Amino acid sequence: MKSNLFKRIITSIVLLIILSFCLINNKYLWLILLAITSIISLYEFNELIRKAFKNKNKLIYLFQITNILFFTSFIIVGYKAYNSPPVGIIFVILICIFSDTGGYIVGRLLGGKKLTKISPNKTISGSFGSFIFSLFPLIIFFIIYPNTENLSLNIKNLISIIFVSLFLSFVCQAGDLLVSYFKRKAKVKDTGSILPGHGGLLDRIDGMIFALPAAYIIDKILF
Repeated sequence: MKSNLFKRIITSIVLLIILSFCLINNKYLWLILLAITSIISLYEFNELIRKAFKNKNKLIYLFQITNILFFTSFIIVGYKAYNSPPVGIIFVILICIFSDTGGYIVGRLLGGKKLTKISPNKTISGSFGSFIFSLFPLIIFFIIYPNTENLSLNIKNLISIIFVSLFLSFVCQAGDLLVSYFKRKAKVKDTGSILPGHGGLLDRIDGMIFALPAAYIIDKILF
């Protein structure tokens, strides 16, 4: 147990360093990171689909084509969303991280009724924890950027940014549940084993790959 926790912490630190390095330096390193992440996640997702729908080739092909289109779009949107400095992307990533962390901490501490049969470990209290913790990056950014016009998301008032944060938390949780559904159907615990202590790369970013495009669309449509 302690050994696995240590692996999770070390892996998380390494991932954070790589992410920070690519984001802070330039958009081309960010693009490379997006491409590598998408290729690995696409492979893991397609393997999950293959295990979940054995002997249903047409359905497997349909899902695989959909996955290719989705991850291609993810790369394009993620690249287009980059600004220098990449404040908006960092904000979205922090929401995803805090949302995931809040769900884990509050869910473990309070327990309670299960959220859904899709993922037995997720509770209603954990879901509320995700929503609450997703607002923490808002506090951080208002300390760093007291004038909200400095945010690359172009969020003009407190109500708007709270709504966006909560909605992105919802998207993260929905993405996590979607991947959990396929894992449950495939009868596997993790999407892979590339990340020590975490499982597959898709296990780590399942919410983020949906939240980043959602944030980009919100920015273009509403702001």
